[in-house]
Amino acid sequence: MTPYESILYKYWNFAKFRPLQQEIIESVCAGRDTLALMPTGGGKSITFQVAALSKEGICIVITPLIALMKDQVDNLKNKGIKALAIYSGLSAREIDIALDNCIYGGVKFLYVSPERLQTPLFVERVQRMNLCLIAVDEAHCISQWGYDFRPSYMHIPELRTLFPEVPILALTATATPQVALDIQNKLEFRAHNVLSKSFERKNLTYMVKEREDKIGYILQLCAKIRGAGIVYVRTRKQTKEMAYLLQKAGVNADYYHAGLDGAARQAKQEAWTKSPNMVMVSTNAFGMGIDKPNVRFVLHIDVPESLEAYFQEAGRAGRDEKEAFAVLLFNRQDITTIRTNFTKKYPDYDYIKKVYEALGNYLQVPEGDGKGRVFDFFIADFCAKFHLEIVMTFNSLKMLEDEGYIVFSDSAERYARAKFLLNRNELYKFQVENRDFDAIVKLILRSYEGIFTDFVTISEEALAKKAATTPEVIMQYLIALAQRGIIAYYKAKQNPIIVYSEERLPLKNLLFSYENIAFRKEQSQKRIHAMIEYVQNNAKCRSLQLLEYFGETAKQRCGNCDVCRKRNQMKVNKLQFDYIINDIKKLLADQSLPVQQLIAGTNYSQEDVLEVINFLLENQKMIYTGSGVVAWNK
Repeated sequence: MTPYESILYKYWNFAKFRPLQQEIIESVCAGRDTLALMPTGGGKSITFQVAALSKEGICIVITPLIALMKDQVDNLKNKGIKALAIYSGLSAREIDIALDNCIYGGVKFLYVSPERLQTPLFVERVQRMNLCLIAVDEAHCISQWGYDFRPSYMHIPELRTLFPEVPILALTATATPQVALDIQNKLEFRAHNVLSKSFERKNLTYMVKEREDKIGYILQLCAKIRGAGIVYVRTRKQTKEMAYLLQKAGVNADYYHAGLDGAARQAKQEAWTKSPNMVMVSTNAFGMGIDKPNVRFVLHIDVPESLEAYFQEAGRAGRDEKEAFAVLLFNRQDITTIRTNFTKKYPDYDYIKKVYEALGNYLQVPEGDGKGRVFDFFIADFCAKFHLEIVMTFNSLKMLEDEGYIVFSDSAERYARAKFLLNRNELYKFQVENRDFDAIVKLILRSYEGIFTDFVTISEEALAKKAATTPEVIMQYLIALAQRGIIAYYKAKQNPIIVYSEERLPLKNLLFSYENIAFRKEQSQKRIHAMIEYVQNNAKCRSLQLLEYFGETAKQRCGNCDVCRKRNQMKVNKLQFDYIINDIKKLLADQSLPVQQLIAGTNYSQEDVLEVINFLLENQKMIYTGSGVVAWNK
């Protein structure tokens, strides 16, 4: 057993690594900057966690996914590994204590959101840390070629400047060859070094179905495929409505979205994880960090905005390597909708300025003030008060975030946090002098470890259950302790937050990176076109379409997707089929031809060529332009 396998077994109870994991670990432990391309469910987090545990010092993990960040920190703590997270929305006191613990408290992993990297406090404290590894999760976010570009990622190389000898491990599940090259350049790799696992999923069957009656198809699928599943929808309202329809039809179903409170999200997630046959109807908020191997199907009822997003979500099916299905339903209206949503994704600059001005007024932030302040934010109320369109407003706020003026995100504070401000002797004295608080103090001490040195996540509901009282009573005691300076207590939040990265500016000083925005808009449009092409292309294996998009070309068609199944019913074998199509495409490259002339231009039998022509016409890859005359549908 290698030293890395010993760590894997000690903390995760696995005897062997998954494919590519150990090669990635060995690469970074040898001091090499490494880009790891691994599909969803490939076990990316274990690579930097094992690597860091094999070395002296702390590992900084940069990720934009606050919910995932908190989940990983909790999982590491449950294994006895000291880990902390810093992100927008934490109080100055919490951040100060966390950074001190990273310097003096033996913390092994520090998770940070990318916007924290440029704050003066972080820059000053990080230089005093003994860094052994920099892990960049969702590394495609640093590339403007990528599908989820985040300008805050551009500050990561500043960390490299402070620690030039510390290796970087960049990880992503979705990167085209162009994006992979850009990631390495942007992160200033000392030498290009990509370790990749094929994106091919031989056990996963991709299906695209054009359906007007989507509900009927979903019910058929749930009846046919026994086991756990995920149904992705576009809106929060749809999650509840769809789950209700499934329940009414006798399907074991529930719904999930980012607007649920923390307790509800956790309960639903745990129920689905434990159930062998539950179907979860969700927005794209569901799935990150959830490692359920026996998901038998993932179904999209709406067309995603990119193949990257689709591939990542579809990839949550069949992680146990057994047969699973990724099904995408669409109709003509969906294609119109995705194009309409694109126009709303990039509002004009006058609208963005209008939103910025309204935001300052809504939050009552005067010009020249607000930098670093955190505000609760209710977008529906905001839009109603200022007569704004909600989708365009959401995207305007994201644009302002991209330009570095604000941070706009779902609140990660779905659980309460607390920390004792007194030492044990001082706290004992307080208990003696204040008998009314003795029971609650003892209850907290019995329930939570480490609460003297760091903020810990607490549950008013769990404390109330132990004390045979109500959460409201526990909350009143905690507030009273906080007012007396005994404890620092932050209640859970369910709403999004706004953080001003810079002071509020006069509108005339609001500047935009016009060329960069235009470039990102162009790339986004290309991704939408690629997504629509995937949906409408009924002549090429679905798996091959996805693999080629991600730069893998030397692969065979899967034989199982909806396109391959239709082709399998033909008498023409695969090799002949491909050769005939190539001949037809050449003949129709710049002209229309009568069918008989097309047949004569190939070296195959009339019966075989006609079968291929009929297939291409049925799937709209060829069209009639006149009586018996056909053309390639470009």
